[in-house]
Amino acid sequence: MNQGLTTFIRFGTERNPQGTYQNSIIGRTVNWNGFDYSFLSFIYKGASRNRSGDNMESELMLATNHIVMNLANSAVTNKWAIMVDTVSMHPETFATGALLGREIWQITSFSYDPETLVIRLSSAIDAVGGTAPTRTLTEALVGQLPVSSQIRNV
Repeated sequence: MNQGLTTFIRFGTERNPQGTYQNSIIGRTVNWNGFDYSFLSFIYKGASRNRSGDNMESELMLATNHIVMNLANSAVTNKWAIMVDTVSMHPETFATGALLGREIWQITSFSYDPETLVIRLSSAIDAVGGTAPTRTLTEALVGQLPVSSQIRNV
């Protein structure tokens, strides 16, 4: 049986989505994973590594209009994330199938011309410019810790 692909995108935070969209069924809302996704014409350009190899980047391309521009501006201003689910879909019945991939990105910027608006997505932790939460190992967290560098396995 032939399978098609569809992409579901969810702007905002996991607990507070600001927009849920799918790019397969014009004029219909599709329920996926507990959320209703309205149709929005977009192209999701999957992950690519930047030239220096320290960050993953992706893009979401949409037609330029006031609604999309407001959405992109809010996403960048409020530092929203975006969750992208790629799902198999039956090409005739539009029944959703298996989840093929899930990516979570940080929305970093957008640019536009009269025809196309591009939202730039970046990995949540940039190895060079970003920060990761620090954690100190303590006995309360992990149990007994060695007190010398002389560790033997008996």
